[in-house]
Amino acid sequence: MDHQSTTGSASTSALSDYLPRKIRSINFLKSKAPKKRNKEFQSEKLKSRRREVMLQRPEHQVAGHEAGSGTLGPLIDGSGNFYKPLNPGDERGAHELAFYTSFYSDTRVPHSIRSSFFPSFGGTRILPVPDSPDLLLPHLVLGDLLHAYTYPCVMDVKMGARTWYPSASEKDFEKYWKKDVESTTPLLGFRISGLQVYHESGRWKPHRDGVRKYTVTDVRQSLRQFVSKKPDETPPDCALASSVYGGSNGILAQLLELKSWFEDQTLFHFYSTSLLIAYDKGGKAAQVKLIDFAHVMKGEGIIDHNFLGGLCSLIKWVSEILTDFEPAVGLTDPKAAAGPAEPEATVGPTENETH
Repeated sequence: MDHQSTTGSASTSALSDYLPRKIRSINFLKSKAPKKRNKEFQSEKLKSRRREVMLQRPEHQVAGHEAGSGTLGPLIDGSGNFYKPLNPGDERGAHELAFYTSFYSDTRVPHSIRSSFFPSFGGTRILPVPDSPDLLLPHLVLGDLLHAYTYPCVMDVKMGARTWYPSASEKDFEKYWKKDVESTTPLLGFRISGLQVYHESGRWKPHRDGVRKYTVTDVRQSLRQFVSKKPDETPPDCALASSVYGGSNGILAQLLELKSWFEDQTLFHFYSTSLLIAYDKGGKAAQVKLIDFAHVMKGEGIIDHNFLGGLCSLIKWVSEILTDFEPAVGLTDPKAAAGPAEPEATVGPTENETH
């Protein structure tokens, strides 16, 4: 099939040229498989380290696997660290570790891009599994992007007109393709995977199963609800559009800066990667970060048009909101920043619920 491209090898080796020898294969994680605590792990040193790290599930996670009930998921320690588990039986973990290792050692990546748009990376750490404290598992140590936020408003946007990667197996291709066609991914070049917005009476957080199947009309509505004081009312007031989307440090300005890099960079192709877009009702600045790198491939000197096309589409939609609600704020001509006009889509009901 077409998706069985020869542009990359198996996912665990696609970035191997960049890596230290000890993590060039899945064997690195197999050697760190979860195990019962033995005498080495019964040492006072490890007991002390476990007491120091008070792990908890991220309260403001809006997409992805959640820790608990036998399911592995990310954890935070309350002091600015975000721990993402590496399952030895899953090659995606080895590949994401390979990406972080190569990305943070690659001098061709501008420091401004790395610090502005990617989570900080602190290697790996062995930690206990929450529901099975006697089992230990390696975790990526990343920066907790919402650590300083009081009332974080968060949106996870899965980027690209396709999320399956060139070397995907038949099974993986079918899984990713099904998710894509049930969403706005092929229509808009992105889909919303989850979001939450704090408001005067609580938190508006649509159920993620409904969000993933949003129509084009639903996406337009959600991008407006995200910057509204009363997101659960119709029509959205977009009262915060100019302060969150606009301005020299707003979401639109950051998206345009990221677009400038993607117009030139040919180092990586970011398949099934998300943009985490967040701002704080407590006053912290808005931010845009790339997350989820389990399927990044080497760029081989070719621009990542899949990601770039979705980014241009998202810029167009955000620009239009600013034009509609605060014409003087727009940082760019929406027509200049835009890709092709979005196609019509069948409008279906949203599945929102307020928590």
